[in-house]
Amino acid sequence: MVTRVILVRHGESSFNVERRVQGYSDVSTLTEVGRATAIQVGEALSDMAFDAIYSSPLGRAKDTAALILSKLKQPPAVPFQTLENLKEINLALWEGLLFKDIKQKYPEEYEQWKNRPHELRMVIPGPEGSQDYFPVLELFARARQFWRDFLPAHQGKTVLLIAHSGINRALISTAIGLEPTSYQAVHQSNCGISVLNFAGELGEPVQIESLNQTAHLGEPIPKAKTGYHGPRLLLVRHGETEWNRQKRFQGQIDVPLNENGREQSGRAAEFLKAIPIRYAVTSPMLRPKETAEIILQHHPDVQLELEDNLQEIRHGLWEGRLEAEIEQEFPGELQRWQRSPETVQMPEGENLQQVWERAIAAWDAIVQTATNRPEPGITMVVAHDAINKAILCYILGLGPEHFWSFKQGNGAVSVIDYDGPDSQPVLTAMNITSHLSGGILDKTAAGAL
Repeated sequence: MVTRVILVRHGESSFNVERRVQGYSDVSTLTEVGRATAIQVGEALSDMAFDAIYSSPLGRAKDTAALILSKLKQPPAVPFQTLENLKEINLALWEGLLFKDIKQKYPEEYEQWKNRPHELRMVIPGPEGSQDYFPVLELFARARQFWRDFLPAHQGKTVLLIAHSGINRALISTAIGLEPTSYQAVHQSNCGISVLNFAGELGEPVQIESLNQTAHLGEPIPKAKTGYHGPRLLLVRHGETEWNRQKRFQGQIDVPLNENGREQSGRAAEFLKAIPIRYAVTSPMLRPKETAEIILQHHPDVQLELEDNLQEIRHGLWEGRLEAEIEQEFPGELQRWQRSPETVQMPEGENLQQVWERAIAAWDAIVQTATNRPEPGITMVVAHDAINKAILCYILGLGPEHFWSFKQGNGAVSVIDYDGPDSQPVLTAMNITSHLSGGILDKTAAGAL
């Protein structure tokens, strides 16, 4: 029984526009834009049936929730509630201040906030003397406690949560095992939608189906975090093949796109038509190469580069076979691949560590090239399920044991931003498939790799 969580950040607020810290403060209110985009979220979710809907008790989140609820075709099975643990990060000494003033007044703490968030310390005065307070550490502890309380009580349910940037990032991070050091590593736009699927309680398998979708707001891919000026990369999975549909393992057998895969690639091309792609790199295999060529029909000046290290995982003796055939010849190995993929050596093929090493070598080289280009611009990278998952894990500092934490639909688009040379990447959006399904859920054929 899968528990599906739809996670939404509140609409634009007055403090967002003014670039003020909000935190626990409840002074900020939704702007007209914030109210309009909350309604757009409601319209995007209108056909979904929710067992429960919760929000932070802070006004900007609660008002966003009310506007979303007004557009749903059926109310939640239980009445809407607010939950204290969904409140925003508590930045007690900074709340109400402009970010630019914080940077001047608290330069050391601001640098910690940006680059070493787990070290951010505030000295809070109190009646019994001052106390050290670590906002990000407290936020992550609260997020973990939220999941421990929430998941056992909502097994197999579909639930909508409306909260804030900081707590949403902490919820996503703790769900997949990220530590507070990675607080800045994922992005949440105002009224962005993320989808998480839990197999059980915290610590059991979880999949991020999508992260920070904004297409329902008329914004195909989200804007970068404020102040980010480094390279932006789009990571795309190839369109569907007939073997994807049959759930037949492909690996390095060069299977072409099927008709649906070419249609998916065409939809991705339309989706990315207005995005100023300047550079493109692809695996040389037929399915990603054709996907990239279809997308680049709207970007005729872009030269497509080939990178051998982006080829799909080599499954060896599994290639060309269905799951039932693999189970019959290699009993128990398929289940081990699905539960502990980092422990599996493909017979006459690769293990995940080998895939990791070449995927990361390719990605690092692409990022380095993008950083050093005299004419900067967006770089599109088109590859495969296993390669993309390895890259996504690497971006967030996760190892091969987290391989199944990320979904990669055929024709899906992910967005990664860098602040500059040697900066930590930010996963701005992941597995956008709205251009394929017309909705927020990934309906592409899961298929085998």
